[in-house]
Amino acid sequence: MARHGLTESSSAIAAESPARPKRAGQSLLLRPMARALRIAMFEREVRERLSRAALDAMLDRAEVISEGQRAERGGKDTYLGSTMVTVDLDSLSPILREHGDAGTAQRLAALLRADGTIKARMDALACREVLRVTVARPKGVRTEIQIRAQGSRVFIDADVEATF
Repeated sequence: MARHGLTESSSAIAAESPARPKRAGQSLLLRPMARALRIAMFEREVRERLSRAALDAMLDRAEVISEGQRAERGGKDTYLGSTMVTVDLDSLSPILREHGDAGTAQRLAALLRADGTIKARMDALACREVLRVTVARPKGVRTEIQIRAQGSRVFIDADVEATF
C-alpha cells in the first residue's frame, strides 16, 4: 500500500536509514563520505580587507595631533616632527556595523599594516599637518609609520620629515 507516494518497502528503507537516529538517546549514525569523482579546477578563498568607505570615515573622524619644528639640516630647510592619529572605535559605533571592542581594534590594526593605501594616506595627512604647523608648503614629505592597538583604540604614529 502506498503512503505519500512511497511504497511499503521504500518507507521501511527510509525508516532504517543510518542518517536518522532510531530513538532518542541513541547516537547518530552517519553515512560514509562520498568519494570525489571529479576535482575542481579553481579554488576559492575568502579574503578580508578594509572597506574604503569605512577607512575614509575612520580617518575623517580620527583625532590628529602633530608636533614638530623647522630646522636647518645639512644646509637644507627641513621639518622634523610626528603626527599621531587615534581611531576610537567606540566613538564610531553609530556608523560601523562591527562592535568597537579590543578584538576589532586588533583586526583593524593588522589590516591597516597590510593595507596598500595607508602609507599614501598618511603622507597626505602629514603634508597637510606640516602646512598647518609651519604655514609653508613642503616640497616633499617622508613618513615612517607604526600602527598598534590598545583597548578599543588604534594608534597610527608617523615620524615626519619634510623639505622646503
